[in-house]
Amino acid sequence: MSKEMKFKEIIAQYCEVKPKDMDEGLRFREDLGFSSLDFMSLLGELEDEFDIELEEDKIVNIHTIKEAMSLISEYKEAV
Repeated sequence: MSKEMKFKEIIAQYCEVKPKDMDEGLRFREDLGFSSLDFMSLLGELEDEFDIELEEDKIVNIHTIKEAMSLISEYKEAV
């Protein structure tokens, strides 16, 4: 399974959009209906799945699926 598909499957646990229907431009709160708690839980799960530790100052700039995937890729490349 690709990293992108695993990422989308994790997101799908918090919303009603299927991974195959997710567009990179979807916004977590506005389009997917994430609450603040959902979003923080998602980030914790992504940290566990991809073995990274996200910095709070970078998390506040995540609004879309693409931004989250880019940040995770950035952390994975740095390791």
